[in-house]
Amino acid sequence: MAQHTKQQGHLALFISSIVFGLNIPVARTIIPDIVDPFLMTFLRMSGAAVLFWTASLFTKKEFVPKKDVLLFFFSAVFAIVVNQTFFIVGLSKTSPIDASLVVTLSPIITMLLAAIIIKEPVTWVKAVGVLIGASGALILILSSSHDEAGGNLIGNLFVLFSVTSYALYLTLFKNLISRYSAITSMKWMFLFASVLTFPMSYNAIAETDFAAFNTSVYLRIGFVVAMATFFTYMLIPIGQKTLRPTTISMYNYLQPIAASFLAVAIGMDRFGWDKIVSTVLVFTGVYIVTQSKSRVQLYKEKISESKKMK
Repeated sequence: MAQHTKQQGHLALFISSIVFGLNIPVARTIIPDIVDPFLMTFLRMSGAAVLFWTASLFTKKEFVPKKDVLLFFFSAVFAIVVNQTFFIVGLSKTSPIDASLVVTLSPIITMLLAAIIIKEPVTWVKAVGVLIGASGALILILSSSHDEAGGNLIGNLFVLFSVTSYALYLTLFKNLISRYSAITSMKWMFLFASVLTFPMSYNAIAETDFAAFNTSVYLRIGFVVAMATFFTYMLIPIGQKTLRPTTISMYNYLQPIAASFLAVAIGMDRFGWDKIVSTVLVFTGVYIVTQSKSRVQLYKEKISESKKMK
């Protein structure tokens, strides 16, 4: 299994976040008016599973013991099934603006869970970086909220549960993902996700007239499956191997920026000061969090100081 550097981890997360951001306006052009949200979820899960298992035929095979297969099952539950399903249901019950605001809590939740579960220190540097990044995302979201309908408490709670589930995945399964290649990890996770999401998607699949979809719809579905699922989820484990959970979650703040810039490019939005300020704040926040010290670094400094005192 190839070893990755922190620079490669940052690059992988940067690219995946940009693609995730571009996916928001692309997916919204077909969901829910043309493609049922639960159908799209199953197409993402099953399509990515087929692509990852096909890709595994052309890469070095890795032996996965039964106990790790079981762990992949639970990682699929947290990272994909609960995360995707609760987000879709929550979004259907609340406004896009409210959903986006709740998602900005992701790095804060991840930081707290990492502190509790894996004892990652919550330093002032890390906390300031998270808050600066959040302020950038909030400026962009709130500046476009004047024409959005109000949200719903139940929907917001569903989105919060979705965000918390993914934060648990980043924290609990870092060691598991670090042991295997991205293709090995994802082929098992998306296989389990496909099986688990099929029952809840069955009615949508049965009631959909696929022959009514034109080429444009299939191309957009293809983008969601191939680029915003297969490609991005192949990159995320690279970041998981080399970076801390809070740092990984900080890249969520790039998604609304990417979506906003695409909207400007295709004439759906205009370029303003809010986009410039939010972009600068998000990148500043990410940089500050990357400069915060890990538990290992703080431990080494403590040992070094104690030796000097002797």
